[in-house]
Amino acid sequence: VLPLHRGQTGARTAHAPPARLFPPPHWPLLPRLRRPFRAVFLPRRLCGGAAAAAMLRPPRRLPRPPRRAATAATGPGRRLLLSTPIFYANGPPHIGHLYSALLADALHRHRGLRGAGPGRLSTGTDEHGLKIQQAAAAAGTSPPELCQRVSGLFRQALTQAAVSFTDFTRTSEPRHQRAVRHFWGALRDGGSLYKGSYEGWYCTPEECFLPESQLTERRDAQGRPCKVSLESGHQVHWTKEENYMFKLSAFRDPLQKWLQDNPHAISPDPFYQCVLRWLEEDLPDLSVSRERSRLPWGIPVPSDSTQTIYVWVDALVNYLSVVGYPETHGEWWPAAHHVVGKDILKFHAVYWPRIFVHSHWTVHGQKMSKSLGNVIDPFACIGQYTLDGFRYFLLRQGVPERDCDYYDEKVVKLVNSELADALGGLLNRSTALSINPSNTYPCFSESCFPKVLDYRGTKGMGRASAEDYEFVASVASLPLQVASYFEGFQIYKALECIALCVRQTNGFFQRHRPWKLDRKDPAEQLWLDTIIHVTLECLRVYGTLLQPVIPHTADKLLSRLAVEPEERGLSSLTFLPRYHGKPCPFEGRQLGPDTGILFHRLEKSGRHQIETKKL
Repeated sequence: VLPLHRGQTGARTAHAPPARLFPPPHWPLLPRLRRPFRAVFLPRRLCGGAAAAAMLRPPRRLPRPPRRAATAATGPGRRLLLSTPIFYANGPPHIGHLYSALLADALHRHRGLRGAGPGRLSTGTDEHGLKIQQAAAAAGTSPPELCQRVSGLFRQALTQAAVSFTDFTRTSEPRHQRAVRHFWGALRDGGSLYKGSYEGWYCTPEECFLPESQLTERRDAQGRPCKVSLESGHQVHWTKEENYMFKLSAFRDPLQKWLQDNPHAISPDPFYQCVLRWLEEDLPDLSVSRERSRLPWGIPVPSDSTQTIYVWVDALVNYLSVVGYPETHGEWWPAAHHVVGKDILKFHAVYWPRIFVHSHWTVHGQKMSKSLGNVIDPFACIGQYTLDGFRYFLLRQGVPERDCDYYDEKVVKLVNSELADALGGLLNRSTALSINPSNTYPCFSESCFPKVLDYRGTKGMGRASAEDYEFVASVASLPLQVASYFEGFQIYKALECIALCVRQTNGFFQRHRPWKLDRKDPAEQLWLDTIIHVTLECLRVYGTLLQPVIPHTADKLLSRLAVEPEERGLSSLTFLPRYHGKPCPFEGRQLGPDTGILFHRLEKSGRHQIETKKL
């Protein structure tokens, strides 16, 4: 399995005629576009023949807010395919895999709540390649049996984590293999493949060749000198063989120009800049097959039984096979967004652009490693921190631009502070019978909290202080802020804004001490009801906005507030309509049943590392 990277120092002899001087497509592995690109910048139709050489039409650029990722296919009625990577089936899932899936899941759920049109969330397992073959041999089993078992673990982990995937692809499935064979034919018929020989330093765990500049010398377990990858530390071996080559070098200039014209195709920006730097170097042709005598576990090259299709060509086609390529994928393409980890950025960003990229999770500052025994098992974490607690931690603390560190005390402190104490405590206090004996959504008094045209500079009106007006303005702007951050792949910032508003609401409640107001005084009763009304309105907004991240806790909160399922969408979300002189549908409504504490506080486990399941 042989991708050739920039700066490759190995020797290659090609038996190919000169490349045809047609203007190459902007996406090297995607032969043809039938329609102009929208902001997601992915092609709608792939086919072979001479048409595959047609130049892609320039993508149409859409106006967008600064520093936000492209948001095509998000209007009413538009389709969108959202995907995770398909996870390599040589070992069980860990929290890095779960983080990718949760990011995609939150985006998928958020879009659904907006009523933005049909959406699909695809995930699955990548089941071919040399690593699978070697892992199966080490486990004393066959590749199909290993993949069946590991794929089951991934499906179980994602289901247990409440990832709302609509499709689960296995690359060993007949439907996918058929799509890969058709895709290969499209590349071949378009004149993009030729037979060549190649030799260089090959890294099996990374499924790629590495140039000398990315290698260093170390000693192996027996003390012998060997070459290893600078980035991963994996050992490399000199490899020479004949295989099929893809004319990737012909795509460097158009790909570079397209990315420069579309700076939001890869998000966040640091990863976009990284890809541009890669493209400033040489872009050698890509080896897209492997000798079948060495790699029998994979899809054979059509019409050449001596070769196996390169695992990354096989894997990338899953984004097409999941939507019915080559017959029906046009219903979903080009509206597709991919969420991937930074370790596979090059394979996606150069060969298959339009992605959201995230960094990795470390454990106490160290990279997760089986040899260190610090690989974090998502099953154990969900059991220890609860499903919503662990989802919240990963999405709240995970920053796509940089690696994030995991340790037990950090999870416990964050979840207890923001879910159990701030959010749960606010709901408990504002619905307590001692504060709200009627157990209703009380009325709002415009005389206690009169509307002002501009809260800035106001000294307060009625019973409301200047600080109260500032706080209400913050909550009113929260839905749009959250939507903007979700669209910009900055879910952690959306949760940061929600947490800040929750703290402000607690401050509002504490500042006015409703438990000290005299219910027998009509004026005091009006102000008491207004305080509770404002607080419950804030909680309703927070519960609605948190549904993509902590679905079970959000459902419990909204049910306590008697918010019906059809009232939980984002497109119709309003805040404090009575402040603006409009009717509030919740005013006077009986609250839902009290099901107890919203979120129980976590206890420290004393365990800092949870070793992953053994195969």
